[in-house]
Amino acid sequence: MPSQSFVSALPFVLRWEGGYVNHRNDPGGPTNRGVTQKVYDDWRTRQGLPPRDVQQLEDAEMHAIYEAGYWIPPRCDLLQGSLDLVHFDTAVNMGVGRAVRFLQTVVKCPADGDFGPGTEKAVAGCDHGAAVAAYCDTREQFYRRLVEKDAKFGDFLKGWLNRLNALRREVGLPGFEAAASLDFGDTHYIYNVSGLDRIPGVDR
Repeated sequence: MPSQSFVSALPFVLRWEGGYVNHRNDPGGPTNRGVTQKVYDDWRTRQGLPPRDVQQLEDAEMHAIYEAGYWIPPRCDLLQGSLDLVHFDTAVNMGVGRAVRFLQTVVKCPADGDFGPGTEKAVAGCDHGAAVAAYCDTREQFYRRLVEKDAKFGDFLKGWLNRLNALRREVGLPGFEAAASLDFGDTHYIYNVSGLDRIPGVDR
């Protein structure tokens, strides 16, 4: 049975994932409620089910994919308070490994993308409020470096920052009380960076 923390965090993520999209500049291809066709195909294969169009994604499948793919692997279940939502939303939008590296960077332990005992100890001993703020800042810096590296991602920057500032507001960071409401930016959806592997000059 899903944890209450997961159930509480999922609505924020889903608000920003939107519905079905297939944008020309999105290397992830067709996506429905944040689930790409590839992720959906892989999940159905593991369940012994035949592939089908991601437009047919069912609610129960979506919940299972998010919990098994983006909540448990980055160990959101081990995080307290608002840090679990920040980490979960980042894992969905930017990939599990990248989210873990962001977390490790802000709690000052080796950023290897592997959430082990050392990371758990560093998180337990960190200043929670400072970690949440630094995590969000690290995420913004990544978006901006990505656009600097490849101009085609500029189409998505406004939506990324709107989502991030709404997240800052959701977790109560000062200065973001009036963050933008649901606004997907110029492309009318939020592009997920999760399908991109480590990018030299951007992931650092």
